[in-house]
Amino acid sequence: MKTQKLRNLILGTVVALFATINVVKAQSNDIVDLAVGNDNLKTLVAAVKAAGLVETLKSTGPFTVFAPTDAAFAALPAGTLDMLLKPENKDKLVAVLTYHVVSGKVMSTDLSNGQEAATVQGEKVKVMMANGKVMISGATVVAADVKASNGVVHVIDKVILPPSMMK
Repeated sequence: MKTQKLRNLILGTVVALFATINVVKAQSNDIVDLAVGNDNLKTLVAAVKAAGLVETLKSTGPFTVFAPTDAAFAALPAGTLDMLLKPENKDKLVAVLTYHVVSGKVMSTDLSNGQEAATVQGEKVKVMMANGKVMISGATVVAADVKASNGVVHVIDKVILPPSMMK
């Protein structure tokens, strides 16, 4: 019985140690490295590279990034992503991506229902909270508070577009 308890204690300690190492590793990565290491954010990484925003998102910050998943990009109307990734549409791509970024480190506990936050692009995103879910301008946060060395990432299920692009 004592041997089993000791074994469970050691196993629990080892699991806690590995969890701590993974948290420290995530926090030592900047926002770009964090996205590169996530299999569900490959399209975002490609878009950030095409927009020339890698160095910006690797800088000191801090930044809060609402990061759309690959599935979110795939759900855009047919041809939209290809159009945005063309060199002649770089300004539009930059506008879309910077609409997903807020200056400062905004954790989920800092958010409130109805809050508006100015994006780096210049327009505001709106926070809505209902039924235990947090939404940013219509996109649901599927993973919150992913800490990076230069800010925080909240993974969202939809690409959000600046209101000025919707006209």
